[in-house]
Amino acid sequence: MKQYIAFDVHKNYTLATVETEDGKKLLEGKVSHQHGAFEAFLGRCQPGGSVAIETVGNWYWVADEIERAGFRPLLVNARKAKHRMDNGNKTDRLDNHGMNMLQRCGTLPTVWIPTAELRDQRELPRTRMILVRQRTQVKNRILTTFGKYGWVLNDVSDPFGKKGRAFLEQHLPHLPAHTQAAVRCMFTDLDCINAQITALEARMNEVFASLPEHELLRSLPGIGHLLAVVIWTEVGTMDRFARAANFASYSGVVPRVISSGGKTRFGKLRSDVNRYLKWAFLEAANAVVMNAAKYPDRHVTQLYRRIKHKRGYQKAVGAVARHLAEATFWVLTKKESYREPESPTGKQARYAHES
Repeated sequence: MKQYIAFDVHKNYTLATVETEDGKKLLEGKVSHQHGAFEAFLGRCQPGGSVAIETVGNWYWVADEIERAGFRPLLVNARKAKHRMDNGNKTDRLDNHGMNMLQRCGTLPTVWIPTAELRDQRELPRTRMILVRQRTQVKNRILTTFGKYGWVLNDVSDPFGKKGRAFLEQHLPHLPAHTQAAVRCMFTDLDCINAQITALEARMNEVFASLPEHELLRSLPGIGHLLAVVIWTEVGTMDRFARAANFASYSGVVPRVISSGGKTRFGKLRSDVNRYLKWAFLEAANAVVMNAAKYPDRHVTQLYRRIKHKRGYQKAVGAVARHLAEATFWVLTKKESYREPESPTGKQARYAHES
């Protein structure tokens, strides 16, 4: 008789539930978070089955142990699963029973699980993004502190470039003593973060520069080395997307659609998406906008200007981001470099990839 297994993973332990095809509970208990504990628990179950686990922050090692035990992990979309369970109450046992019920019905909403190697590689660009965010916070704090005492850089394009940094350090003695000490600490933090970012970028060059997918992605407008790394590590394999529109939606560059009574309205871009891909494509779209004057004949430039004239800047950037996401689908699917669309809408060249 087939068994259905569900894990409700917490910080220090996991509630594991094993049920039969008719919903009868065979085994249930807490599994402490120690390496080897999941393999030991699954050793008491019928081998070769599937194990449903919710998308929680510490699922990596749990999935690894499930695979080592000879089972297949199913990473569950927790939000969608909750709606399908339709439980009035919320308990760990009810959650596990609900996941097993959805497994039996074949309606369990699952999420693609990247390989262990890809999960490891993802830490490089994701950590760099965090460090860049921290660097921006430190820079803003330093400039705000100087601004409090009337020292503002108006004629320098980069306040932390060679000329800007010299100005700041030259006027540092004009600040009060305790403020000077605080700013010196922030300068030290800034230099440390810059060194860490440089080290990560060097490692990313070493790991990803030789990948053919990396070169294909760099053929897209607005996408350089760093964005190509982010996109490739988040995509993993394009085979899991049936259409370009599906990938664009997953990437968060498709607006919400509200259609009723013959009226259709488009809202903001969705937030329940892969936020790393959304950031990457919006960054690429902004790069296209910044270089629009250099490449006036590009399709993305003309698309931006056409949409901006009708619907404003934000809608135009979103439209460019969506075009880049759909183009990424075809570039990685067909393994061909990006080529300019032959029609004003871009549809002709996009579908030419299909032929």
